[in-house]
Amino acid sequence: MSAAAKPRSPTPSVAGALRIPSISQFVRFAVVGAGGYVVNLAVFALLVDGAGIDYRAAGVLAFLVAVANNFHWNRRWTFATTGPGALRQAWRFLVVSSTAALLGLGLLTVLVGLLGVEKLAAQAIATVSVLPVSFAGNRLWTFGAGPRAVARFDRRERERRGPEMRQEPIQRP
Repeated sequence: MSAAAKPRSPTPSVAGALRIPSISQFVRFAVVGAGGYVVNLAVFALLVDGAGIDYRAAGVLAFLVAVANNFHWNRRWTFATTGPGALRQAWRFLVVSSTAALLGLGLLTVLVGLLGVEKLAAQAIATVSVLPVSFAGNRLWTFGAGPRAVARFDRRERERRGPEMRQEPIQRP
């Protein structure tokens, strides 16, 4: 068979990288994020009320503690990444988390300042709205080498779940 007639395996796409079984991984990511939210609030309260630290400094420190907590659990549980490269992943996780936080802050500002949405509701909307962006950034960039690494993760997930998930996804040209 000539090289021109040889079938090529399709290049994984970002859209394909975010399909099932990514849903279970997204749920794990959201659970870790909810835990990080609780950690953030607890650290903030301890620093402001317990240590008397200025609320702005406490906010930054609480964010960093929550990011460290979320990195640990996402690396270990959500994305099941082990081995070398943790420092590089930590920096990438911080970049993705900071980007998501800034996007959320921008959305919060628009919701409250321009649209008049109540502040707590606006914060909830902003947080949930940036969750998919954060998940995609971490799945594709922080904990993987792009769509090919995602495809490897998906194969491992199908093998782990059993015969009903082992069938290969539909390949598109």
